[in-house]
Amino acid sequence: MSTPARPVPPTALPTRLPGPERLELGTATASYQVEGASTEDGRGPSIWDTFTARPGTIRDGSDGSVACDSYHRYTEDADLVAGAGLDWYRFSVAWPRIVPEGRGRVEQRGLDYYDRLVDALLERGVKPTGTLYHWDLPQPLEDEGGWLERGTAEAFADYAEVVHGRLGDRVGLWATHNEPWCAAYLGYAAGVHAPGRREGGRAHRAAHHLMLGHALAAERLRAGTHPVDVGIVLNLAPIWPEHPERPEVRDVADGVDAIRNRVWLDPLVDGAYDAGLLRVAPELADDELVRPGDLERICGSADWVGLNYYTPVRPDLPGAGRADHPEGGAYPGTAPFELVVREPVTDIGWEIDASGLDELIRTTAERTGLPVLVMENGAACADTDVVEGTVRDEDRIAYLRDHLAAAERARGAGADLRAYVVWTLLDNFEWAEGYTKTFGIVHIDPQTQDRTPKASYHWLAETIRARG
Repeated sequence: MSTPARPVPPTALPTRLPGPERLELGTATASYQVEGASTEDGRGPSIWDTFTARPGTIRDGSDGSVACDSYHRYTEDADLVAGAGLDWYRFSVAWPRIVPEGRGRVEQRGLDYYDRLVDALLERGVKPTGTLYHWDLPQPLEDEGGWLERGTAEAFADYAEVVHGRLGDRVGLWATHNEPWCAAYLGYAAGVHAPGRREGGRAHRAAHHLMLGHALAAERLRAGTHPVDVGIVLNLAPIWPEHPERPEVRDVADGVDAIRNRVWLDPLVDGAYDAGLLRVAPELADDELVRPGDLERICGSADWVGLNYYTPVRPDLPGAGRADHPEGGAYPGTAPFELVVREPVTDIGWEIDASGLDELIRTTAERTGLPVLVMENGAACADTDVVEGTVRDEDRIAYLRDHLAAAERARGAGADLRAYVVWTLLDNFEWAEGYTKTFGIVHIDPQTQDRTPKASYHWLAETIRARG
């Protein structure tokens, strides 16, 4: 149930998976973090609207009701992307803006907004790439159990079909989910992200339903009239046990790897949940949860795999790391452990080590045999050095320079890496951190919403010009 999209030049249609000839560069945002307009044009409530309204959930008590006002300023954002010479703009679609109740009625005004955004990008020579789910689940579906229930995966496939039916003539590169680990384990186990539930091992149900939803949506997209390359974006992590010589630390690290990495890659590549994963997540052996045919549908359902990388993960036994690490409750079923963080760190406290990106690209390309796209990489910096109204974020420039070089090393070593995407274009609503942490290469004035490119934006533009 959709209306025809406006025609654009055939040479621009549709954006697809890039070839291996050159590394394409882009930047990314997410709907709840930048759009605002949370009650306009028929948009329904999401779990993040509900979560942020709960006292104590967000560091500064803020929400995404205004965010960067990109719903009204999308042409300014498109100008910024084009002005830097970037190939891509990766955006996400807000499910509650398209299907406000989660299933059933389609809101055409929501589709109209993404029509306008896609056309604005194409008019500027920027390739739009879409993500169908960046965590803003319609609240009515959460009221029915959210990702703990199989019906959410089925509703997601219906929503994906609607979006691709409207935009697929111009957008042929789609990610189903962004970071399902965060949606499942930060949302349903640790409770630090929406919907803020602490369900322990039941969070593994959410993990399976997210992967099932990915597979069902991929089937719908491929069955449509528009050609598509569909993948999934995972925040996989290199797992570096702090004391690998100690068997008990290696055992802990294996459990962490199972929940951080293998719960996604094993069904995607092998069509199975391995024995080590089932030891820490026995829920995944439940025949009522993992029904006949589920794993077969998930296996081979991606044309490419996306990586979001910020920091390595260093598990150790309790007493060796940081007891207050926010991911502490996000690995249900593992033996007790703590995560060690070494200096230097970003402003959000994440260890900086570009070699982790190099390793992750190589191992993921080898494990999956698929093209790899780095879909997020960036740094939260304090951004306190301001000269003549411009943020001089040399620390962010150093981070991006080192990580782009790491990506190039992996590519030079034979990994099939097709793209590198900077997180993020704009200083935005940073989930549980609110507006206290800034990742953007463009500064946002919180009162006026004026956009001011930082030194890192200009460095990126200059780097692109130098690359030709």
